[in-house]
Amino acid sequence: MKALFVIDMLKDFINKDGAIYCGDSCRKIIPFVKEKIEEFHKDGNLVVFICDAHKEDDLEFKVFPKHSIAGTPGAEIIDELPVAKDDVIVRKTRYSAFYKTNLDDVLKDNAISEVHMVGVCTSICVMDTVGDLRNRDYTVFVYKEGVADFDERSFQFSVDRMEKIYAAKVL
Repeated sequence: MKALFVIDMLKDFINKDGAIYCGDSCRKIIPFVKEKIEEFHKDGNLVVFICDAHKEDDLEFKVFPKHSIAGTPGAEIIDELPVAKDDVIVRKTRYSAFYKTNLDDVLKDNAISEVHMVGVCTSICVMDTVGDLRNRDYTVFVYKEGVADFDERSFQFSVDRMEKIYAAKVL
């Protein structure tokens, strides 16, 4: 079975007034991400929303502005995306979706063998999660049209790295 990971498509990243707005490139991927979610729902595959959910005093805020505080509107999935009752929501506090989460169990419990990736930010949370997936021997697909970053240089570096180093299939 396969799963779609929807990474950090949250109001603080995607909305122009968000605390850590990723830029116009992130807004452009919304229709593609929505289409992929609907496709995975229709085919009966697992959709996993991976969401930053920080505490007020998270150490990450020494590097990035405060964002996606658990329980605040900024930590919510954007309104444009359909979330079904059977979808899984994994809340994370670090770049990789595996760090101190139950994601390993979610994948094993659902007999997942391949993971498809969309979301933001390509050079941070998407790339780190892809690395951890490949370290666990999952087949990984990254939709270039469905990921975005703060800037083009970081975007291209991370896409190249995921393809060349992690052997992800970039579509």
